[in-house]
Amino acid sequence: MPRSVNHVASRHRRKKVMRLAKGYFGRRKNVWTVAKNAVEKGLLYAYRDRKAKKREFRALWIQRINAGAREHGLSYSQLMGGLKKVGIDLNRKVLADLALNHPEAFKGIVDKVK
Repeated sequence: MPRSVNHVASRHRRKKVMRLAKGYFGRRKNVWTVAKNAVEKGLLYAYRDRKAKKREFRALWIQRINAGAREHGLSYSQLMGGLKKVGIDLNRKVLADLALNHPEAFKGIVDKVK
């Protein structure tokens, strides 16, 4: 019995990877072995950086809250501890937005903590 090779499925698999490699530089966009490796690496980076993005944004929010708090004579840790004591439940994303875009509202929150 002759060997059966499903060319339709294997070509579809290769075309799927080549479509993902569209826009890459040099041989990474049109040579199968190079493109396959580049796409796999790119997908690994995408998976890893979806997790890292959350950490980076949290760090950015903390820096913005700290800068806003220090304008009013508090440190970040003093502000967050005071918010817990007073019972104000605002997350860091909202606090950072207030510190950046609505300084008067942020000042009101800091005054309540003081």
